[in-house]
Amino acid sequence: MLDCAIIGGGPAGLTAGLYTTRGGLENVVMYEKGMPGGQITNSSEIENYPGVTGEITGMDLMQPWPEQCQKFGLKHDMVEVIRVSKDGDVFKIHRGDGEVDEAHSVIIGTGSRPRLAGYKGESEFFGKGVSTCATCDGFFYKGKDVAVIGGGDTALEEALYLAKICNKVYLVHRRDTFRSAPNTVDRVKNTENIELVLNSSPEEVYGDAMGVTGLKVKNANGEIRDIEVPGVFTFVGNDVNNQTLKQEDGSFLCDLNDQGQVIVDISMKTSCEGLWATGDMRIAAPKQVISAAGDGAVAALQAISYVDEKLN
Repeated sequence: MLDCAIIGGGPAGLTAGLYTTRGGLENVVMYEKGMPGGQITNSSEIENYPGVTGEITGMDLMQPWPEQCQKFGLKHDMVEVIRVSKDGDVFKIHRGDGEVDEAHSVIIGTGSRPRLAGYKGESEFFGKGVSTCATCDGFFYKGKDVAVIGGGDTALEEALYLAKICNKVYLVHRRDTFRSAPNTVDRVKNTENIELVLNSSPEEVYGDAMGVTGLKVKNANGEIRDIEVPGVFTFVGNDVNNQTLKQEDGSFLCDLNDQGQVIVDISMKTSCEGLWATGDMRIAAPKQVISAAGDGAVAALQAISYVDEKLN
């Protein structure tokens, strides 16, 4: 029987692992099917993590976290968790290998995944010129023109990254203002090879058997502009990875809002006793590394008290 099962190995899960083990829980397992670190490991540059100065990537930032956690006894089980259920006051961790583990408490932080914008051809050409990760695929377009769709922090940061390796970046945004940090907006506007295509939305990405060859966008007046590019990068938000909480009857282990985000209180507590939700999957998530780490610490302290009270 585990004292605490941690589902997800991003900043929230790793911090929860650090705090639970260092705080006295002896049998804690973090389930993460891949390498720990979370979505931030795909980020090309980190500017706003306190205490970290100079040029640093998301991978660089997260690299020492697992080792620090494991120093205090956190175990990393590299297996997918299909479902978390509860039988009485015991949680069942249904693993991808068919095994079922049991735990007194669960901290879940399975994050979110990039959302597609829904324009014509996007799914057809995904992986053939359409991407949601500039740091993963940007190198393939070195010296070429590309388009970026979106107006938030991620879209602008990835546009800046692509501008360093691509000939030109068309930044397509449906408004004429951006939902991003002023400093980032200024950098985008002052980057010579980024062209702002504002008040415009993607209509269709098209191509041939070799991949994408262009993108059609429509402006507020209904006019269509044809932009010839071999690569299109979409950054229009994320969908919550809540499937692990879905039960066999289609219900969920705890309450969600209409966007699929887990409803928590200020202590990350869900409607299911003994279950805490953290990071990008919870309501009102700031979607920042430091916030996710804070969630993990809060949830861990709560879990320690819960397990201690339950066992003593």
